[in-house]
Amino acid sequence: MKKRLTFGFLPWIAAAAICTGSGAARSEEALTSVSTDGSVLVSSADAGDAEVAEGAIIAQADDTSDPCTRMVQRYRWVTEMRDVKVTEFSKEERTRDYTVIKRVPRIEERTRTYTVMVPESRSKTVDYTVKKMMPETKTQDYSVRVPYTENIEKSYTVCVPVREEKSRSWMVKVPYTECIEQPYTAMVPVKEERTSTYKVSVPYTEERTATYKVNVPYTEQIEQSYKVRVPYTEHLTGSRTVSKRVAVKGMTNVTIRGGHWETTAKEISANGKYDADGNPCCPKVVCCRCWVPTCETKEVETTTWQCETKQVPFTYCVKKCRVEDRTRTVCVKKSRCEERTRSYTVKLSRCEERTRNYCVTKMVAESRTRTVKVQKCREESRSATYCVTKMVPQTRTRTVCLNKCRTETRTREYTVNKCVSEQKSKQVCYTVMVPQSRTCTYKVSLCDKVCETKTQTYCVCVPRTVTKQVPVKVCRKVCEKVQVNHGCCGSKSCAG
Repeated sequence: MKKRLTFGFLPWIAAAAICTGSGAARSEEALTSVSTDGSVLVSSADAGDAEVAEGAIIAQADDTSDPCTRMVQRYRWVTEMRDVKVTEFSKEERTRDYTVIKRVPRIEERTRTYTVMVPESRSKTVDYTVKKMMPETKTQDYSVRVPYTENIEKSYTVCVPVREEKSRSWMVKVPYTECIEQPYTAMVPVKEERTSTYKVSVPYTEERTATYKVNVPYTEQIEQSYKVRVPYTEHLTGSRTVSKRVAVKGMTNVTIRGGHWETTAKEISANGKYDADGNPCCPKVVCCRCWVPTCETKEVETTTWQCETKQVPFTYCVKKCRVEDRTRTVCVKKSRCEERTRSYTVKLSRCEERTRNYCVTKMVAESRTRTVKVQKCREESRSATYCVTKMVPQTRTRTVCLNKCRTETRTREYTVNKCVSEQKSKQVCYTVMVPQSRTCTYKVSLCDKVCETKTQTYCVCVPRTVTKQVPVKVCRKVCEKVQVNHGCCGSKSCAG
């Protein structure tokens, strides 16, 4: 932050130095001078090109003073004490009264009436119908297909094989071998010796010395303030919802399901089936038993339970925390920078030129002759005789047996079962639920509210304004006398 402020003022400082030093120039050959502590002195002739050092302002030179010294105004950081208003908080104890509602339990005895469904056995006479099977004989005419065999003469065609001789001729290629002289070029290897120059890196070792910095750790004890949360218990009052079951009586319609069994006769067809003698099967009569349901509606007294809710106050404890400031000593690990020296070895290499001899193999072309065998073919004519088989059709006759059927009418007797209804009666026992009223005594826990006054002590932070002195760094102008090094100081008067 200090560096940024200093460089921001440089253009204004340079302008002030040019205006101040314009009347103090002695000659046109005066040059810009730099003092040993870093400040810059600017002459009037060269004011535009001069550089002003950080925080330096040139004061106007005195004609009567020493020509080799100048008065320079510099900016220095000075620590000053200033008054600052600070708000501090102090703890103050106060007292307050609050009311606590307590619940005192008591037991109360009550009586209630409830309804109980008691089972009762009863009997009644029920009339029902029974189906009886009565056999009956019937006569039925039916048709039967009787199979028989018949012989028939049938003509058919047969292919008879006949052999026939034929002849054919064809051309054949017969292979033979012939030797031919053939010229060719062969590559013959020839060795040649050559010399070449190459460079080699030769390694060598060199010892050097280096300076390095090391962070040396050390421990420092510091006072540190921290905050602690101290727990405490506080009693609060709230309300909760209590549910209670209440009996409610009413009437409900109840459906009583009953019924009886009924027997029904059904005729099942044969579906084209035949018995062992080839006669068609007669239809069957089957008795089926079916349940016939009945439904009755009655009005019955019922008891239902409903919930009633009620808000009941109660007292509960809450754990809270308050913040307290405390101080402790903490060890802090720090490090300081130290400069040390070490020796190390460096591996280097230098380039050297060397010579070597090597052999080179070249391939030289050479003409040669060789004998080669060539495969050739000549054509020859050949003939052969072969047999051909042809199929000639012939008509023949054979006797075939055919299976046929004729229809005949026959008669048969069968028995049919008929269903006859018969009325009967029986005693049936059943159970009925009869409602009965009963009374019982039960105990109920109740709570009575009792108010109680309590006193509580609590802490309050009270603010107050305090004036304190705080050190503040301020940048101030300070005049200093600076030695100037330029041409006039080379004379004998300045030398003394």
